[in-house]
Amino acid sequence: MPQSERQALVIGGGTMGVGIIAMFLGHGWSVDVVSRSASTRDGLPAACARALGAMGKPTDTSRLKTFATLPEASWPAVEIAVETVTEDLALKRQLFAEMEKLARPDCALTSNSSSFPISEIARGLATQHRMMGLHFFMPAHLIPLVEVVRSIHTDVAKAESVGGIMAALGKRPVQVKKDVIGFLGNRIQGALMREALWLIEQGVASPEDIDATVRLSFGFRYAAAGPIVQKEHSGWDTTCAVAKIIWPDLTNADGPPPVLQRNVDEGRIGFKTKRGFFEWDDQSIAKERARYERALRKCLEIFREEGLLT
Repeated sequence: MPQSERQALVIGGGTMGVGIIAMFLGHGWSVDVVSRSASTRDGLPAACARALGAMGKPTDTSRLKTFATLPEASWPAVEIAVETVTEDLALKRQLFAEMEKLARPDCALTSNSSSFPISEIARGLATQHRMMGLHFFMPAHLIPLVEVVRSIHTDVAKAESVGGIMAALGKRPVQVKKDVIGFLGNRIQGALMREALWLIEQGVASPEDIDATVRLSFGFRYAAAGPIVQKEHSGWDTTCAVAKIIWPDLTNADGPPPVLQRNVDEGRIGFKTKRGFFEWDDQSIAKERARYERALRKCLEIFREEGLLT
């Protein structure tokens, strides 16, 4: 089927939703978006146009339609639905139960949840074989990887078909074969973040130097090779020896360190409140966002040159 005849549905028009909508629009799909918020619906064309521009795509949003409720959408034409609402398990379960009744039998029903397993969201529903996690990373229109997460009920062929759709949309899908909490990216990222925050808590280094260490040492290498291939270069014998020395001394805390909890309690949560570990204002936030997007686009160029992405 030509891309121009394909139809997706996205539930939610927040930051993640906008990037996902732009991904579909940028490759010629039509997109129905359901959001209860009138202001969100009104702002979506402009927000999606900005995301399309950042992708280097034409800023045409004529294939975007918005609705206040699920039944209003063009369900007979929808090939894949992506839920991107707030992390509220009861709400997600309600939406999936409603989607199951509205969607045609072959429509893939997916959730962008970053914390709830799809098996919990879809619990008790009759067509769990077509339900799966579809976890994007922010900003979704620029970060190339997407996780396709299966429960024990998810049909493998259906998950691979959704992965194929993502690949045709310029993404690099990875198949997460077990419905583990955090999937792949957030589990690996969580391990790094736990150690980084405890190093700050213990006064070992400043937030600035933690960031510099990650970006300019092993993080710099990760743009060229993932952690497994990188150790193929350097040798697993060295990794094994180092693990015996360093790993026993790493934190195994089962919760956030005091420095993080204090920041949250004091409203120091980053751009949203203009202060976190660093102080921000409107100008510095805009400058940092622009710098961040430029860096991401340059990395995308490298990945495309290597044939990792289409």
